[in-house]
Amino acid sequence: MRLLILGGTVFVGRHIVRAAQERGHDVALFNRGKTNPDLFPGVEQLRGDRDGDLSALDGGEWDAVVDTSGYVPRVVRASAERLAGAVEQYTFISSLSVYPDLSVEGLDESAPVATLDDPTVEEVTGETYGPLKALCEEVVQDVYGDAGLVIRPGVVVGPHDPTDRFTYWPVRVARGGDVLAPSPRERRIQFIDGRDLATWTVHMIEEGKAGIYNATGPEGGLAMAQMLSACRRVAESDARFVWVDEAFLLEHDVQPWVELPLWLAGEEAVGFGSVNVEKAVADGLRFRPLEETAADTLQWASERPADHEWRAGLSKEREEALLRAWRERSR
Repeated sequence: MRLLILGGTVFVGRHIVRAAQERGHDVALFNRGKTNPDLFPGVEQLRGDRDGDLSALDGGEWDAVVDTSGYVPRVVRASAERLAGAVEQYTFISSLSVYPDLSVEGLDESAPVATLDDPTVEEVTGETYGPLKALCEEVVQDVYGDAGLVIRPGVVVGPHDPTDRFTYWPVRVARGGDVLAPSPRERRIQFIDGRDLATWTVHMIEEGKAGIYNATGPEGGLAMAQMLSACRRVAESDARFVWVDEAFLLEHDVQPWVELPLWLAGEEAVGFGSVNVEKAVADGLRFRPLEETAADTLQWASERPADHEWRAGLSKEREEALLRAWRERSR
């Protein structure tokens, strides 16, 4: 197949390019050429801007397009309509953030999606990200109908993840010592290795699939303690997990998701760790061992510059202060 990737040089996009190449497909990339422009030598590079200059797409023909960089419905519509006669299938990488109520256990693809009071809003914020993605999904389905595939990943992890949402944990556990962990130990979490997401996405395109799919894992989630223990085994670390309760964390203004990645407070945690992925699994979604993801993430993180600025996780000083306060309170 000939595949066109909108984006393709950052995290999920780069994994999709690799997966497509490994399966023998021809790939073309359309992007501005500003991020990792030399990542894929020999791959056709189409330069332009999704918000204003799509002329490089004119005259091309592809079997399918994968949209990894669509956030605003107007911009997605421009590319979808421009490519309507040039591609047979349009795959849109969306997000589980389209679901506004994460207090519901077992959310499946039929659950209501978020809306905006003003659908013309285009500023992407924590509040608008999900609703805007939902509107982008509508655009793809409107333009492509049964030739439109919408994939809703949850937290995507693994090598090349720029968010540090998972990376923080194997790196922190590898450092050893007392590690602050959000209780309860059995808290359910879900995420998907970007390479598994990419391989499955290419598979779905090959199979001519359409419709909407949740894509996270594993089925039923896994306990926070399982994830941390896997990180400890991989790192062969002496880490000791100090399980701190939610009330204490909130009392000390610990930011869910940001300072403690993969931790959400309150009722939101219920849905976050139990999204229904039966449909995707039935159509071939598979998950590599957690230890493999942790090991590969740890290796990749070790190759980053020493002065890498972390985007998530507790600083050493903040963690130590919280642990001191927890011990004093527990006396």
